[in-house]
Amino acid sequence: MAKDDLSNKLSAVAELIAESGKVVVFTGAGISTESGIPDFRSPGGIWSKFDPDDFTIDKFLYNPDTRKKQWRFIMESGIFVNAQPNKAHIAVAELEKMGKLVCVITQNVDNLHQKAGNSPEKVYELHGNMNWLRCLGCHERYSVPDAIERFKPMDDAPVCERCQGILKPDVIFFGESLPHQVLSDASKHASSCDLFIVIGSSLVVYPAA
Repeated sequence: MAKDDLSNKLSAVAELIAESGKVVVFTGAGISTESGIPDFRSPGGIWSKFDPDDFTIDKFLYNPDTRKKQWRFIMESGIFVNAQPNKAHIAVAELEKMGKLVCVITQNVDNLHQKAGNSPEKVYELHGNMNWLRCLGCHERYSVPDAIERFKPMDDAPVCERCQGILKPDVIFFGESLPHQVLSDASKHASSCDLFIVIGSSLVVYPAA
């Protein structure tokens, strides 16, 4: 894209934001690749390194080896815990400081909008958050950094200290529904905003699309 063309587009977006009172931002994997988080479907992405079947809820629940793989991935990668927001995340956080932003609706599970400064209550995570583990028995939550310190070194996937239940990454696996209330609230905000900005998403992946 030519420099003048880019400058004109940025000016047009800035003008739209200035004229709007209620802005909703929708983000997908593309906003986070600059932060070192690969997307799922592109060459070199998550699915080129891991079997998507290991991210189905049934296999996770009933196959201890799958849970072990998940725990090893969390222990060794540090992708989501260590990643830092980039300029795009910071720009979205600035919209909140300006009083323009109603909410962020994101398909991402990386917690980078919160790290950039967006209020957690304004971030609607359609697919959950990889920085947390949740017990499927008593629903106790563990932050991933805390869990790594608590349970290392450990070859097998850990269990909940309170009830010995299965600890699952607090994200939506294949076979699970999106969180109903989050999806409902996000849809209401999207349908009533003045300006809807999409960053890093093709808008073709369902059901978020």
